[in-house]
Amino acid sequence: MSAEGAPPVLVAAELQPFLEPGDLAGLAVTWLPGDEPTPAGDYVAIVPLLTRWIGGTELKRLPRLKLIANCASGHDNVDIVAAELRRVIVTSTPDVATEATADLTWTLILACARRLVEGVDLVKSGRWTGWDPNQVLGIELRGRTLGLLGASPVAVAVGRRAGPFGLRLVYTAREPAPELEAATGATRLDLKPLLRESDIVSLHLASTPETKGIIGPEALALMKPGAILVNTASGALVREAPLAQALAEGRLGAAGLDVYLDHPRIDPRLLAAPRAVLLPHLASATPETRRAMARAALANVRAVLAGGPPMNPVYR
Repeated sequence: MSAEGAPPVLVAAELQPFLEPGDLAGLAVTWLPGDEPTPAGDYVAIVPLLTRWIGGTELKRLPRLKLIANCASGHDNVDIVAAELRRVIVTSTPDVATEATADLTWTLILACARRLVEGVDLVKSGRWTGWDPNQVLGIELRGRTLGLLGASPVAVAVGRRAGPFGLRLVYTAREPAPELEAATGATRLDLKPLLRESDIVSLHLASTPETKGIIGPEALALMKPGAILVNTASGALVREAPLAQALAEGRLGAAGLDVYLDHPRIDPRLLAAPRAVLLPHLASATPETRRAMARAALANVRAVLAGGPPMNPVYR
């Protein structure tokens, strides 16, 4: 679309079905398909998906760019330092995916605990010969401990869902999280005691230099034998090779992952590991959430181009 005198904006073409004309009013939109490189031009804003890398090279080709309005909860696809050097604002869409992400976190917890994928594969393979008392035995959740790494809104939403399952809830965070504690009754622990005590460890941390690779050989060695690891937060938090080794050796009960360090590439050892439930980044995959994310990204564009502050800044 084009509009005379309207600010030129690049928008991921995959978002078109989720946006209404009103979301784009007053903008000269160029739709950018995911399989095309980021073009050069006088665009003042770009709305990319998390699959599009925006770094120094791309920013040099966009000299008038004011805003990268990421249509994602995170920002691993954006070189924040390069954006800061060029005074380009970066925003994300963190809160609109909270409930959908919490739902998917619980999908992974239950799939791991009850060995759902193994059961489906057994039936579909034709090898199932009927009921057997020792067949595909999982674990019951009541009385177990769920450990949350982080106290994000998603962690709070995951914690709220834990009560009916009869789980004890613990969490680790730099500071006490009154909202999480009030909503769930969770107890704050340091990281090492949490890993030792939890039957299920669910990750809800942002990717930072301090948290990258936080689940590596040392952390995995501290976890209970047979424990479950779930990650719907950031692939950078987990070192995939040590995780695959822990699964292969039977030290870890299962892992449920929706995010990866270098998606869509996944470490072949993890692909081959037993009891690994691997999903293709489905956390926000509902029409309602994808629509809300697209609209939130465009709302950031409209706010910044109107001279106001960004609604969800990663870097101002």
